[in-house]
Amino acid sequence: MTATTAVAMSTSTARALQRLLGRDTSLQLSLTRRFYSPTSSLPKKAWDPHASEYKYWNREESKHGEASYVLAMSPESVQKEARILCLAAEDDDANSPLTNPSSKLPFGSRLLKIGTQPTDFPDSLASERPNVLFVSPSCPHARLQLPLIMHKFPTIEWIHVRSAGIDFLESDELPKITNKGIIMTNAKGQFSSSLAEYVMLACSYFAKNIPRLLQQKKAKVWNDFDIEELRGKTMGIVGYGDIGRATAKLASNYGMKVVALRRNPSKSELDPVCDEVFGTGKQNLQKLMSISDYVVCSAPSTVETRGMVNADAFKASKPNQVFINLGRGPVIDEDALVASLKSGALKGAALDVFATEPLPTDHELWDMDNVLISPHNMDKTATFMHEATEFFVNENLPRFILGDTLLNPVDATLGY
Repeated sequence: MTATTAVAMSTSTARALQRLLGRDTSLQLSLTRRFYSPTSSLPKKAWDPHASEYKYWNREESKHGEASYVLAMSPESVQKEARILCLAAEDDDANSPLTNPSSKLPFGSRLLKIGTQPTDFPDSLASERPNVLFVSPSCPHARLQLPLIMHKFPTIEWIHVRSAGIDFLESDELPKITNKGIIMTNAKGQFSSSLAEYVMLACSYFAKNIPRLLQQKKAKVWNDFDIEELRGKTMGIVGYGDIGRATAKLASNYGMKVVALRRNPSKSELDPVCDEVFGTGKQNLQKLMSISDYVVCSAPSTVETRGMVNADAFKASKPNQVFINLGRGPVIDEDALVASLKSGALKGAALDVFATEPLPTDHELWDMDNVLISPHNMDKTATFMHEATEFFVNENLPRFILGDTLLNPVDATLGY
């Protein structure tokens, strides 16, 4: 089937559906919208951007920077209006796709107010019945402010967090809020590709012995030496969420075997880039550590995961193993990590996150030659937070307005 034929078929089918549906415009829009969705079986070349007002973008596949969801919506398609409060610092430019007066928000949405504490939001706003709360990590003491905002504006039904982790909001009140039927979503997936690239850099750093290359260059010494391939090695991923899977894709392209640990292994049973998935638990973690040449920890910081990778886990490590942490520092027992590095049980470590940040200047990790340290910035591209806000504006906000299922739901009790 040619692209032209596919377009003709898609257009005729959509028109036939519209004739059958009569005047039910909301259903017409839903069917037409899904017809052009990223999961459509039609070839990509069959989609004609001039033939429809709807544009879609799969973040991993787009190379042209198109907006990602519905750009134009008619009044008939709006199921509910989005009245938004923004809990963020006003000078945070990363929020500009939402907060800049010149930004074009989806039809059926409006920003009511920006602030960092309840007093910034006047009582009179209650009459506007705000129903969406956008929360930015730039809000000071956000974990304290969020429950107060929710109490002041009980009409809020959806909280979106502009980060992947929600640990900066963690409090005893947070699960109580979401248990009332309020939906919470996050920006998961907006930071994964850069972090996955960092993992492969870290693996190559040790496999090709980059520290020795740098030393020899500085000393002007020409001595060849053996290096290692990544092909055929096993990568173990602790926390197989969006970051973990993005990493697995790259690792599999290098010819590595991938094993993973996640809370619900059944979700990855048919994953083509992961060879084996274990459930959580001490024994499974030790099993993963014992068979992996490279271990990547991308687990979030929660009550269950803090200190999870401890001395027992490191004792089970496969000889010559490299440990990479890019999730959250508190998930690792740093004392146990340091001991394993000193003893030679671990070949090396690449660390982007730490229990205390910034890492204290007197911490012994700074002086260890077999440790690669980065200041929690391996996802910090020039546009990463700006794009996280665009995800809210262009992806989830239209879904909310159209009464569609929101992306990236978060379980506040689990912490992810």
